[in-house]
Amino acid sequence: MQKEYKTVLNFASVEYEEKKSRFIASVMPVSREEEALDFINGLRSRYWDATHNVFAYYIGGNSVTQRFSDDGEPSGTAGMPVLEVIKRMGLQDLAVVVTRYFGGTLLGAAGLIRAYSKSASLGVEAACIIKRRLCTEIGIMVEYNFFGKLQNFLMSREYTIKSVIYGQDVEIIVFVPVDDAEAFSEQVVETTNARALIDQGEKTYVTLDQNGKILL
Repeated sequence: MQKEYKTVLNFASVEYEEKKSRFIASVMPVSREEEALDFINGLRSRYWDATHNVFAYYIGGNSVTQRFSDDGEPSGTAGMPVLEVIKRMGLQDLAVVVTRYFGGTLLGAAGLIRAYSKSASLGVEAACIIKRRLCTEIGIMVEYNFFGKLQNFLMSREYTIKSVIYGQDVEIIVFVPVDDAEAFSEQVVETTNARALIDQGEKTYVTLDQNGKILL
């Protein structure tokens, strides 16, 4: 499993005009090729009267899947520039479709590359770039008289607390990057004078915004 990667948070659609040609960039996060193809085919149906429905998608993981189509535009002027935007921004697990309604003025090869690249970039930015980080959910059970000290430790290191459950003792669930899990557990033992019960749970991807803040 990848420890961290960048993708987009949600669907977005942005319009851009170049010499009276109308470009509509539609972006969607996807995790499988089937999802990408369903998204592309849905937009082809929606914009059935468009001059071109250019697409590109890039899916990472154990084996990378990447595809693109110029959909009738001159070879190398549409689909590849869209794919290059995805790769240049270091993104994966997304599909981008740029729909064009021809405005009557030829853009030339260089103009097409610029227009498709700009449309794709605007669409990706609108879809909100995020990071996905592989973390271990670590549960900590501690007596109340150690809770304040432990809470201060977590806040000073900017660990993200998933939940706090108040019972006979306090149970805290914390997201910890997988590479830090062992060192984190040792620090908790030291902070609580070995009075905490620590349970390393499942590994899960958490979502971070562009400032590195986890989105719960």
